[in-house]
Amino acid sequence: MNGREAPDAGPLLLGVRHHGPGSARAVRAALDGARPRVVLIEGPPEADPLIPLAAQEDMRPPVALLAHAVDEPGRSAFWPLAAFSPEWVALRWALEHGVPARFIDLPATHTLAWEREEEERKGGVEGEDGPERGAGAADEDMRVDPLGVLAETAGYDDAERWWEDVVEHRGAGKGDALAPFTALEEAMTALREEYGSGGHGRDLIREAHMRLRVRDAQREFEDGVAVVCGAWHVPALRHRTTVAADRALLKGLPRVKTDLTWVPWTHRRLSRAGGYGAGVASPGWYAHLFDAPDRPVERWLTKVARLLRAEDRTVSPGHVIEAVRLADTLAALRGRPLPGLGEATDAVRAVMCEGSDVPLALVHDRLVVGDVLGEVPPTVPAVPLQRDLERTRRRLRLKPESAERELDLDLRKDTDAERSRLLHRLRLLGIAWGRPAASRGGTGTFRETWRLRWEPELAVRTAEAGVWGTTVLAAATAKAESDAIAARGLADVTGLAEHCLLAALPGALPTVMRVLADRAALDTDVAHLAQALPALVRSLRYGDVRGTGTAALTEVAAGLAERVFVGLPPACVSLDAEAAEEMRGHVDAVHGALGLLGDSHAAGDGRVRERWRSVLRKLSARDTVPGVLRGRAVRLLLDEGRLAQDEAARLMGLVLSPGTPPAHAAAWIDGFVGGPGGGLLLVHDERLFGLVDRWLTAVPAEAFTDVLPLLRRTFAAYEPGVRRTLGELVRRGPGGHGRTAGATAGAPGFGPGLDGARADAVLPVLRLLLGPDGDDEGTRAERAGAPR
Repeated sequence: MNGREAPDAGPLLLGVRHHGPGSARAVRAALDGARPRVVLIEGPPEADPLIPLAAQEDMRPPVALLAHAVDEPGRSAFWPLAAFSPEWVALRWALEHGVPARFIDLPATHTLAWEREEEERKGGVEGEDGPERGAGAADEDMRVDPLGVLAETAGYDDAERWWEDVVEHRGAGKGDALAPFTALEEAMTALREEYGSGGHGRDLIREAHMRLRVRDAQREFEDGVAVVCGAWHVPALRHRTTVAADRALLKGLPRVKTDLTWVPWTHRRLSRAGGYGAGVASPGWYAHLFDAPDRPVERWLTKVARLLRAEDRTVSPGHVIEAVRLADTLAALRGRPLPGLGEATDAVRAVMCEGSDVPLALVHDRLVVGDVLGEVPPTVPAVPLQRDLERTRRRLRLKPESAERELDLDLRKDTDAERSRLLHRLRLLGIAWGRPAASRGGTGTFRETWRLRWEPELAVRTAEAGVWGTTVLAAATAKAESDAIAARGLADVTGLAEHCLLAALPGALPTVMRVLADRAALDTDVAHLAQALPALVRSLRYGDVRGTGTAALTEVAAGLAERVFVGLPPACVSLDAEAAEEMRGHVDAVHGALGLLGDSHAAGDGRVRERWRSVLRKLSARDTVPGVLRGRAVRLLLDEGRLAQDEAARLMGLVLSPGTPPAHAAAWIDGFVGGPGGGLLLVHDERLFGLVDRWLTAVPAEAFTDVLPLLRRTFAAYEPGVRRTLGELVRRGPGGHGRTAGATAGAPGFGPGLDGARADAVLPVLRLLLGPDGDDEGTRAERAGAPR
């Protein structure tokens, strides 16, 4: 058979646009008319055993065939299929009619092996309609976009609009079922004659394999063969070649061992550039065109109105009628046979959104793209880790969704605590199903908030993580141990210890703690130690919440804190401005961490906290320490109640004396009043405000431009209300001469005594919050005698 040519009676070649609803309807009509004995579909042949799964009720598109290398699960490729994809329609037609269906594209074993040869070129797409890549593929120069060329030739600047006009709006699949395919084949034949492979060099190899598989099917089924493939390939499959020539193209191709399965896909993922060449920009719109039995524009605008009404926008049936009329008018003015998505969008903006693009963005996100997530049956092949994850998430009632949603967890509840552990373990494995978010219910350690979104790529990450173990717990434990040994910095190890407690991985903690102790003993960089301490302290608190043992962490935290106390003062000497600012962040982090230590930990006897205050006193008194650090140390001591306000005012007065360079004084002020609470400190302490006021007005003009950026940064960080109050105090005070203790006595809220009328104003709110209790007069008298 080596020299045999393709027979004259060729197969039925149905060239399609991948993810094209018009092509899908035309394929269904052509198959109904031709009734072939076998259907050949562009796709990896290794997936043939998975085809029967597409007939199951719990298989709902969009889905994708996932191929990954057995030895490198991260090296993968996808073949996505939506309900409106011609390949899916052909697959379902064959299953419903008891006709064999087979995939005929180049095997995935070669497709994935190519990636090893071109690792340096990431993120490409194989061919005009090749598989979407999970690990990167090579793009070639001078690639031709067939639909783009045809649209440009027809005078269109938008290939999507051209496709809608010539296919979607021309009743594809009605009348002569083969007419659309004949016209498209003629167009593609002209393009192939002009451009050859069009820069898609690998297509020549893929097409050689397709021709061989078509010949095999013709020998078996004679003239009952139908082929559904990208229209770009039809001229090549129609072209006469010899078996020997095709086999020569396939000789010596690289191979890797692969596994294939079905995975859920999303409309949002279909909208990205990838997956059979170019992602469709409007999968939700295409799904609507495929499903709508008639009057697609009217039905679409009704959907839009329903969505906008659900978002509390006023949209009446009259708006829908006017939008339909406007869309029809725009189509006529633009010379289009029927309104398309562009006309419908313009009509929605003008009539339903009153010219605003804000609600229009919602329409695009929810309807034009959509959050449809496919489903696959539990019987699909999967790695053991995937099966364990599936069992666990079903038990915990965590449903994968393509739309992002918030999940609030109360860790005192068993189910929520298990959900938290699962999500933390998955993050450790690189499976980012959820990401932590700020909790709206409070900042306590008993609450967690997650933002969940399931992306199809997570199936690849799950397969890749399967090398660490067969269950989520075992895999996360092994991964944590490996990461601890490979960690480069002390902060990385402490962060990992924190993660192990969050994920409840007691099996990994011994290894992590051993590495942590070794790194802490060898690391002499105070900055590294200061970065590591907060994570350890947080870990102690998480241990309390989750009931895990933290004795070893307590000892390491205490030792780490002691080394910070010893090394911090000399490390703060003679720093430049940038290094001093970085060190201020470390000082704040250590101070906050020590403040979190509870009575049951290393600070229980108070010695650790007192040692820290001693360090702050040293920093505040050393002239060789940068002003921003000295000012910060004074502020922290003042907040702790370990420094009297008179003493803080005295220290500020010394720094703001005429002998101090303005830049140094500005840095001290930044350290003292910068950050949370600094503005309120100036608002309520007249002496500090007066010192800053007098110093600022006395700064020489030539130095003022140097200190202004630092001061602007300091005061710009305050809340708007604080800035307004400070401005009001400046406006009312005697400019340039400072402020006396009674300078603001006439300003509301700054009098020397109790303002009874203003205090009484809060009583109605207190009654609402606490309920009435006791006599109003007695309460007022008691309040009047209480210290302010």
